[in-house]
Amino acid sequence: MRPADLAREHGISTQAIRNYERDGFLPPAERTPTGYRIYTESHAVSLRAYLALVAGYGHPTAGAAMTAVHADRLDDAIAQLDRGHAQLLRDRETLAAVREAVGHLTAGSATGTGLPVRPGARTVGEVAHRLGVTPATLRSWEAAGILTPARDRVTGHRRYLPADVRDAELAHLLRRGGYLLDHIATVLRQIRTAGGTGELTAALDGWQQRLTARGLAMLTASARLDDYLTLRPGVAQQA
Repeated sequence: MRPADLAREHGISTQAIRNYERDGFLPPAERTPTGYRIYTESHAVSLRAYLALVAGYGHPTAGAAMTAVHADRLDDAIAQLDRGHAQLLRDRETLAAVREAVGHLTAGSATGTGLPVRPGARTVGEVAHRLGVTPATLRSWEAAGILTPARDRVTGHRRYLPADVRDAELAHLLRRGGYLLDHIATVLRQIRTAGGTGELTAALDGWQQRLTARGLAMLTASARLDDYLTLRPGVAQQA
Protein backbone atom coordinates (compact mmCIF):
# COMPACT_ATOMS: atom_id res chain seq x y z
CA MET A 1 0.00 0.00 0.00
CA ARG A 2 1.09 3.59 -0.71
CA PRO A 3 0.67 6.58 1.62
CA ALA A 4 -2.15 7.75 -0.64
CA ASP A 5 -3.98 4.47 -0.13
CA LEU A 6 -3.99 4.96 3.65
CA ALA A 7 -4.82 8.65 3.43
CA ARG A 8 -7.77 8.21 1.08
CA GLU A 9 -9.78 6.13 3.56
CA HIS A 10 -9.76 8.93 6.14
CA GLY A 11 -9.69 12.00 3.93
CA ILE A 12 -6.30 13.14 5.17
CA SER A 13 -3.10 14.08 3.37
CA THR A 14 -0.24 11.76 2.50
CA GLN A 15 2.03 14.08 4.46
CA ALA A 16 -0.06 13.37 7.56
CA ILE A 17 0.60 9.66 7.06
CA ARG A 18 4.34 10.29 6.88
CA ASN A 19 4.16 12.52 9.95
CA TYR A 20 2.28 9.86 11.92
CA GLU A 21 4.95 7.30 11.04
CA ARG A 22 7.72 9.74 11.95
CA ASP A 23 6.13 10.46 15.34
CA GLY A 24 5.68 6.77 16.17
CA PHE A 25 1.89 6.65 15.83
CA LEU A 26 2.28 4.09 13.03
CA PRO A 27 4.86 1.30 12.88
CA PRO A 28 7.92 1.91 10.68
CA ALA A 29 7.33 1.23 6.99
CA GLU A 30 9.50 -0.94 4.80
CA ARG A 31 11.26 0.78 1.90
CA THR A 32 11.68 -0.18 -1.73
CA PRO A 33 15.20 -0.16 -3.21
CA THR A 34 14.42 3.32 -4.53
CA GLY A 35 13.32 4.60 -1.12
CA TYR A 36 9.53 4.56 -1.45
CA ARG A 37 7.55 3.56 1.63
CA ILE A 38 5.61 0.30 1.60
CA TYR A 39 2.61 0.12 3.91
CA THR A 40 0.69 -3.02 4.81
CA GLU A 41 -2.68 -3.89 6.27
CA SER A 42 -1.04 -3.62 9.70
CA HIS A 43 -0.41 0.06 9.02
CA ALA A 44 -3.99 0.55 7.92
CA VAL A 45 -5.30 -1.03 11.14
CA SER A 46 -2.83 1.01 13.18
CA LEU A 47 -4.03 4.22 11.52
CA ARG A 48 -7.67 3.36 12.24
CA ALA A 49 -6.76 2.77 15.88
CA TYR A 50 -4.85 6.03 16.20
CA LEU A 51 -7.55 8.18 14.61
CA ALA A 52 -10.24 6.50 16.72
CA LEU A 53 -8.18 7.19 19.83
CA VAL A 54 -7.91 10.84 18.81
CA ALA A 55 -11.69 11.04 18.54
CA GLY A 56 -12.21 9.41 21.94
CA TYR A 57 -9.30 10.61 24.04
CA GLY A 58 -7.70 13.54 22.22
CA HIS A 59 -4.41 13.92 20.37
CA PRO A 60 -1.99 13.79 23.36
CA THR A 61 -3.43 10.56 24.79
CA ALA A 62 -3.76 8.93 21.37
CA GLY A 63 -0.17 9.73 20.49
CA ALA A 64 1.19 8.58 23.84
CA ALA A 65 -0.78 5.33 23.68
CA MET A 66 0.33 4.43 20.16
CA THR A 67 3.99 5.26 20.77
CA ALA A 68 3.86 3.11 23.91
CA VAL A 69 2.38 0.22 21.90
CA HIS A 70 5.13 0.50 19.30
CA ALA A 71 7.75 0.56 22.05
CA ASP A 72 6.25 -2.68 23.44
CA ARG A 73 5.08 -0.87 26.60
CA LEU A 74 1.54 -2.21 26.61
CA ASP A 75 0.85 -1.37 30.26
CA ASP A 76 1.81 2.26 29.64
CA ALA A 77 -0.56 2.40 26.67
CA ILE A 78 -3.43 1.01 28.72
CA ALA A 79 -2.64 3.44 31.56
CA GLN A 80 -3.08 6.32 29.13
CA LEU A 81 -6.59 5.14 28.35
CA ASP A 82 -7.31 4.54 32.04
CA ARG A 83 -6.63 8.23 32.72
CA GLY A 84 -9.11 9.19 30.02
CA HIS A 85 -11.80 7.00 31.56
CA ALA A 86 -11.04 8.39 35.02
CA GLN A 87 -11.51 11.94 33.71
CA LEU A 88 -14.77 10.97 32.03
CA LEU A 89 -16.04 9.45 35.28
CA ARG A 90 -15.05 12.57 37.21
CA ASP A 91 -16.89 14.73 34.68
CA ARG A 92 -19.99 12.57 35.08
CA GLU A 93 -19.85 12.81 38.86
CA THR A 94 -19.37 16.57 38.74
CA LEU A 95 -22.22 16.94 36.28
CA ALA A 96 -24.48 14.90 38.54
CA ALA A 97 -23.59 17.14 41.48
CA VAL A 98 -24.34 20.27 39.46
CA ARG A 99 -27.66 18.85 38.28
CA GLU A 100 -28.58 18.19 41.90
CA ALA A 101 -27.68 21.76 42.71
CA VAL A 102 -29.91 23.02 39.91
CA GLY A 103 -32.75 21.15 41.57
CA HIS A 104 -32.01 22.94 44.81
CA LEU A 105 -31.90 26.30 43.04
CA THR A 106 -35.19 25.59 41.32
CA ALA A 107 -36.70 24.74 44.69
CA GLY A 108 -35.50 28.09 46.00
CA SER A 109 -32.34 27.09 47.82
CA ALA A 110 -29.33 29.14 46.67
CA THR A 111 -26.71 27.38 48.74
CA GLY A 112 -24.19 26.65 45.99
CA THR A 113 -23.59 23.93 43.43
CA GLY A 114 -23.60 20.98 45.82
CA LEU A 115 -20.00 19.99 45.08
CA PRO A 116 -18.04 18.69 48.10
CA VAL A 117 -15.65 21.42 49.22
CA ARG A 118 -13.89 21.46 52.57
CA PRO A 119 -14.41 24.49 54.86
CA GLY A 120 -11.89 27.33 54.88
CA ALA A 121 -10.20 29.51 52.28
CA ARG A 122 -7.85 28.20 49.61
CA THR A 123 -5.11 29.87 47.62
CA VAL A 124 -5.18 30.28 43.85
CA GLY A 125 -2.52 27.57 43.60
CA GLU A 126 -4.56 25.10 45.62
CA VAL A 127 -7.67 25.66 43.52
CA ALA A 128 -5.66 25.39 40.30
CA HIS A 129 -4.21 22.07 41.49
CA ARG A 130 -7.68 20.79 42.40
CA LEU A 131 -8.93 21.47 38.88
CA GLY A 132 -5.78 20.56 37.00
CA VAL A 133 -5.41 24.03 35.46
CA THR A 134 -2.89 26.84 35.87
CA PRO A 135 -3.28 29.82 38.22
CA ALA A 136 -3.22 32.01 35.11
CA THR A 137 -6.37 30.25 33.91
CA LEU A 138 -8.18 31.08 37.14
CA ARG A 139 -7.06 34.70 36.88
CA SER A 140 -8.40 34.87 33.33
CA TRP A 141 -11.75 33.52 34.56
CA GLU A 142 -11.74 36.20 37.23
CA ALA A 143 -11.10 38.88 34.60
CA ALA A 144 -14.07 37.51 32.61
CA GLY A 145 -16.34 37.88 35.65
CA ILE A 146 -16.65 34.13 36.24
CA LEU A 147 -14.90 34.06 39.62
CA THR A 148 -14.96 36.68 42.36
CA PRO A 149 -12.50 35.59 45.06
CA ALA A 150 -11.88 37.87 48.04
CA ARG A 151 -8.48 39.37 48.83
CA ASP A 152 -6.48 39.08 51.99
CA ARG A 153 -6.39 42.56 53.55
CA VAL A 154 -2.73 42.25 54.52
CA THR A 155 -1.09 40.37 51.64
CA GLY A 156 -3.56 41.10 48.86
CA HIS A 157 -3.53 37.41 47.90
CA ARG A 158 -6.68 35.83 46.54
CA ARG A 159 -8.73 33.78 49.02
CA TYR A 160 -11.11 31.20 47.53
CA LEU A 161 -13.94 30.40 49.91
CA PRO A 162 -16.01 27.20 49.46
CA ALA A 163 -18.54 29.02 47.24
CA ASP A 164 -15.68 30.31 45.04
CA VAL A 165 -14.25 26.79 44.70
CA ARG A 166 -17.67 25.48 43.71
CA ASP A 167 -17.94 28.23 41.10
CA ALA A 168 -14.52 27.26 39.77
CA GLU A 169 -15.56 23.59 39.56
CA LEU A 170 -18.65 24.49 37.57
CA ALA A 171 -16.73 26.86 35.31
CA HIS A 172 -14.18 24.13 34.62
CA LEU A 173 -16.93 21.66 33.74
CA LEU A 174 -18.59 24.06 31.31
CA ARG A 175 -15.25 25.12 29.81
CA ARG A 176 -14.45 21.48 29.00
CA GLY A 177 -17.85 21.33 27.37
CA GLY A 178 -16.71 23.98 24.91
CA TYR A 179 -18.66 26.92 26.30
CA LEU A 180 -17.29 30.45 25.92
CA LEU A 181 -16.21 32.50 28.91
CA ASP A 182 -18.98 35.07 28.56
CA HIS A 183 -21.61 32.30 28.53
CA ILE A 184 -20.09 30.71 31.63
CA ALA A 185 -20.08 34.10 33.36
CA THR A 186 -23.81 34.40 32.65
CA VAL A 187 -24.48 30.96 34.10
CA LEU A 188 -22.49 31.74 37.26
CA ARG A 189 -24.32 35.03 37.74
CA GLN A 190 -27.62 33.14 37.55
CA ILE A 191 -26.46 30.72 40.21
CA ARG A 192 -25.30 33.51 42.53
CA THR A 193 -28.58 35.35 42.24
CA ALA A 194 -30.70 32.15 42.05
CA GLY A 195 -32.58 33.91 39.31
CA GLY A 196 -33.65 31.23 36.86
CA THR A 197 -31.72 28.18 35.71
CA GLY A 198 -32.86 27.87 32.11
CA GLU A 199 -29.48 28.59 30.53
CA LEU A 200 -27.71 26.42 33.05
CA THR A 201 -30.03 23.49 32.40
CA ALA A 202 -29.54 23.83 28.65
CA ALA A 203 -25.77 23.97 29.12
CA LEU A 204 -25.79 20.85 31.27
CA ASP A 205 -27.99 18.99 28.79
CA GLY A 206 -25.51 19.83 26.05
CA TRP A 207 -22.59 18.68 28.17
CA GLN A 208 -24.41 15.44 28.99
CA GLN A 209 -24.68 14.73 25.27
CA ARG A 210 -20.98 15.45 24.86
CA LEU A 211 -20.09 13.04 27.66
CA THR A 212 -22.20 10.31 26.06
CA ALA A 213 -20.58 10.93 22.69
CA ARG A 214 -17.12 10.82 24.26
CA GLY A 215 -17.92 7.55 26.03
CA LEU A 216 -19.11 5.97 22.80
CA ALA A 217 -16.02 7.23 20.99
CA MET A 218 -13.86 5.63 23.68
CA LEU A 219 -15.62 2.30 23.15
CA THR A 220 -14.97 2.50 19.42
CA ALA A 221 -11.35 3.45 20.00
CA SER A 222 -10.82 0.53 22.37
CA ALA A 223 -12.19 -1.85 19.74
CA ARG A 224 -9.95 -0.39 17.02
CA LEU A 225 -6.91 -0.61 19.28
CA ASP A 226 -7.74 -4.22 20.13
CA ASP A 227 -7.92 -4.97 16.40
CA TYR A 228 -4.41 -3.63 16.02
CA LEU A 229 -3.00 -5.34 19.09
CA THR A 230 -4.07 -8.74 17.79
CA LEU A 231 -1.75 -8.14 14.83
CA ARG A 232 1.21 -7.23 17.03
CA PRO A 233 3.60 -10.11 17.81
CA GLY A 234 4.02 -10.80 21.49
CA VAL A 235 0.86 -9.04 22.65
CA ALA A 236 -0.92 -12.30 23.46
CA GLN A 237 2.00 -13.29 25.69
CA GLN A 238 1.78 -9.99 27.59
CA ALA A 239 -1.99 -10.29 28.14
